Amino acid sequence: MIDEKQRIRMEIWRLLEERGVARFPKPVYGRIPNFVGAERAAERILELEEYRDARVVKVSPDSPQKHVRYRCLLDGKILVMPTPRLSEGFLLLDPSRIPRGQLEYASTIRGAFIYGRKTHPRDLPRIDLIITGSVAATRNGLRLGKGGGYSELEYAILLEYDKIDPDITIATNIHDLQLVDRLPRDPYDLTLDIIATPTKLIKVQAVRERPRGIIWELLDREKIEEIAILRELYILRDNGARKFLNR
Repeated sequence: MIDEKQRIRMEIWRLLEERGVARFPKPVYGRIPNFVGAERAAERILELEEYRDARVVKVSPDSPQKHVRYRCLLDGKILVMPTPRLSEGFLLLDPSRIPRGQLEYASTIRGAFIYGRKTHPRDLPRIDLIITGSVAATRNGLRLGKGGGYSELEYAILLEYDKIDPDITIATNIHDLQLVDRLPRDPYDLTLDIIATPTKLIKVQAVRERPRGIIWELLDREKIEEIAILRELYILRDNGARKFLNR
């Protein structure tokens, strides 16, 4: 049986495809969907003081955020980019070490692996702003991802290593069709401060409290073993973790 979150995802993916605003890579089902107007929505975030004042920006590796990643590098900001599914941790991209003619390529996933440096979270600089992809969002700051929980895990891991403040500004750029009236929320879900679409910018007035770290009791063994950073953190928690992972 499809749960409510997945039902909403399926509806958004269907709507974007049917209205002809879904963009490569297609089909958008199962993805953070790319859409017509993604760059205009991104520009609304890039015009904000929160972006101008940021020195280090973490941006998701999804297609709708490619323009954000490119602008970060073009504007001389340090870019932190999680690898897909956190399979290889985080990439650190310093535009001063990238040929200017390669900045746009470096903002792609393939280019980021060439020009970025795989960096353990303990060695990352402190991050000033997060820009993430979303499948859906509400005007009061609730967010729905594609279902893997990776944005939430990235946030929690960075908290564990004291690389972000719990109340760091989190923004997303989505299509207007991805705005919904309500979303269910789980304890680990992130909340948004800023939502940008091709036609509007929404600054959330009353952001709900976010998780204060990894909620271990909601993670299964497979997820912990899948992500090396999680496994390392779990082992470090206490001696009981070693028994759990080695039994």
